[in-house]
Parts: sequence; C-alpha cells; structure tokens
Amino acid sequence: MKRKTDEVVIRPQEGKQEMFLSSPADICIYGGAAGGGKTYALLLECLRHVDNPQFEAVVFRQSRPQILAAGGLFATSLGIYPHMGANYVLTPNVQWRFQSGAKITFTHMFYEKEKYNFQGAQIPLLMFDELTHFSEAQFFYMLSRNRSTCGVRPYVRATCNPDTDSWVADFIEWWINQETGYAIPERLGVLRYFYRIEGELIWGDSIEELSEKCKDVEGFSPDLCKSVTFIASSVYDNEALLQIDPGYLANLHGLPLVEKERLLMGNWKIRPAAGLYFKHSQTRVVREVPDKIEAICRAWDLAATEATHENKSPDRTAGCLMARLQNGQYIILDMKCVAANASHVRELVKNTAITDKAVFGRTRISIPQDPGQAGKEQVESYQKELAGFNVTITPISKDKVLRAEPFAAQWQIGNVLLLEGAWNTKLLDELEGFPDAAHDDQVDACSDAFAIVAKASNAKLPKIDSLLMKDSYWT
Repeated sequence: MKRKTDEVVIRPQEGKQEMFLSSPADICIYGGAAGGGKTYALLLECLRHVDNPQFEAVVFRQSRPQILAAGGLFATSLGIYPHMGANYVLTPNVQWRFQSGAKITFTHMFYEKEKYNFQGAQIPLLMFDELTHFSEAQFFYMLSRNRSTCGVRPYVRATCNPDTDSWVADFIEWWINQETGYAIPERLGVLRYFYRIEGELIWGDSIEELSEKCKDVEGFSPDLCKSVTFIASSVYDNEALLQIDPGYLANLHGLPLVEKERLLMGNWKIRPAAGLYFKHSQTRVVREVPDKIEAICRAWDLAATEATHENKSPDRTAGCLMARLQNGQYIILDMKCVAANASHVRELVKNTAITDKAVFGRTRISIPQDPGQAGKEQVESYQKELAGFNVTITPISKDKVLRAEPFAAQWQIGNVLLLEGAWNTKLLDELEGFPDAAHDDQVDACSDAFAIVAKASNAKLPKIDSLLMKDSYWT
C-alpha cells in the first residue's frame, strides 16, 4: 500500500510491515518486540479505506494518556494524516476526519465494564494497540461490534509486546516455539482458523479441517470461522528508526535480562526467576569508596512485625544507603535489616538518620507510602519525627519486578558496587533469590534508593576519605 501527496510518499517499510499490511486474515496480530514500527503500521492500515465516506476505524489503547503520550498514537498520526487532508478533534475522543467523510477514532477501554460503552457500535476496522493490555473478554466482546454496511469487509488488526501471562500468548501459541519462546519464522503470516463455542476455541489449519472437527457441533457453519495470523517484528525490522535514532538499540540492549529478552528478542516464554535479575558475579565488594559521591539516599522498606514462634521469618524493615559516584557507578554503603515492632522500627529510622547526617551531611531519606488513608497517616507521622531531615515520600508500586528493573539494569552491567560489611552476604542472597525468594524487603529498599540517587542533583558532601571504615558506623 502506497499513498503519495504533493511532497510526501507514505508507505510501509519492506519486510514485516509490508507483510502485515498485505495479510488477508480476519485477525492479524503484529509485533512481539519493541521498536518494530507497530503503531505506524496500524495507522497506515486505516488509510486503505479513507476514500469511502461511510468508513470508520476505531483504534483502542488502554488509557487516554497512552493515546496522547509522546511518540504514541496521536503523535505518530500527526506525521501521516494531515498529508491526506485530514483534520482532527480531541474531544470527546481523538478523531481524524477525512475529506471524504471517513473517520478514524482513537479511544480507550481501561475497565472491563467499559466494553459495554460500545453496545450497538458498527466498526468495520477494529484495532488494538498493545493487545496484551486488554482482557480476553474485552477482545471477544468487541469482535461482536466488528461489522460493516459500508462495503468494507470487517476485520481486526492488533499489535503487542510479549507477555507470557497474557491470554494473547495462548491465542498465538501455534506461531511461537513453546520451548524457546521465540517466533517460528516459517509460520509467520500463515493463516489458521478458529471457531469459538462457549468460550472455547477450536482450531484448524484450514476451513475444511475445522469443519470436520466441528461437524457434530450444533450451530456450526464455515461462515462463522475466523482466520488468524501472527507476524513477529523487532527493532531490526525498522531500518527507519535505526537510522533516525541508533541509540534506541543501545537502550534495548541495556534492559534487564527478562525485559531485554521480551522487548529486544521477542521472547514469549521467559519469566522473572531467581538469578535472572541479580547475580553475585555481577557486582564487586570494595573496601573503600572509589570516587567522589554526588548523590546519596537512605531508602526504607517498612514492616512492623517481630519474629515469633509461630512466624519465625516475618517481613522485615530494610534501609538501604546508596550513593551515585562521580564516575557514573553506584555503591551500596550500608544496609539495615531487622524484624522488629513498630516502636523499634521508628527508633531505628530516627537514629540511623542522625548517624547518616553526621557522616554524610545532607542525606536524603525515602519513606514509602502505602495506598489509602493508613499509609498517608503513617508517612505524616514519620515526617514529623524526622523534622529537620531531607525526607522524600515514595508511593509504593505493587509490581515489585517493575520497581526493581532500573536498578537491576545497572547491576547486570557491573555498575553497582558494595562497600564491604557484615550485611553483604544476606543482601546478596536476597538479591539473587529475587523474585522467587520468601523476602524482598532489601531489594525494595535498594530499588527505591536507586530511583532517587539516579536522578538526584549533585549533593554537597564532605570528603569521604577521612570517614571510611569506621567500624562503629558500618555495622
């Protein structure tokens, strides 16, 4: 497909984008890695029918901010649709209106119940940007809205990145090597057919095979079958992006192992597991700080439970003291980790703040905030007790793996050091066991400390040389 304006030729790149845009499948899913030009391909697909005054395509993202985000659907469409003479409106939904009368609408569907907002809708071209963000129920409900009276055969196009826990992984499993997690090259673009009955899918390699399997199924008709295909792409298929932004490939290579496998290599089977994020061999224990400290933070992960006979290993309070060095490295200077009651925890946090300030001057303190009123009240009380200190409140992320990934990325390239101390072994054991180990309190504290020092402005700190290895402090 190729569109030419007075100054601009709009067309897909050779290879996977062309394959996607030429697929005859009722449902074609494109992607399986980052940077493959997925969103651009979706937007090009819409242009096929914009001379039809009755045509309308609807493109779904999970939330409206994703539609309007930098580099997202709307931003990308600004480089395409104005050249076709289209104008847009932003409310109530982002909508492009073409001179013929054709429309392309960008909308969102966050909550499950929002699928019912489209009751009665008639959508000839139904599109999902990041299909794994939508539930199976949302997808199949919207298939009932995929109908047409404008002369365009109803069809569906979608993009996605790998998510082994998503229903999409099961839906496209025939196209994926279930041992390696990578797409099977010779199956890409190959059509298969399914019939859905009472939520179950019956698959066949052809309409004839599927008809034979369903010959005893009441109500079955070959006309009710849908054809499906999957086309995997990656950043290596997007030569335009690599020429414009060659640093993007380095960004993908710099991801933690699990995310690198998913977003660079397109692996649909890899999961977070012990040893994949932090290995002993990826760090170095040093006896002194090797360079000037530029930013420093003590981040706490709070618990208030003592060990008992019934619960010998409760959640613990952990406090990670981490610094960013002038040479770009990070160093964990100290770790506190105790299972104690609330009173003891507050005393520990306050006394540690006093000691840190005495040694390092203006050390930032991160206190986590749990959701809800109780979390708000807790941080307010800590702020009062830590009056005079530089306190940052850090909202808690439910996804501990996502929380740890930026820290893990630096760890995996050997950019995080440990200052020698009695706490090293317990920390290393917990890091290497993440996320499968029973406890991740120290990992959470490290993740929060890293997030702060990585972006903090330079701190005015005393020279570290005269302060090193005071045993009374580093224990």
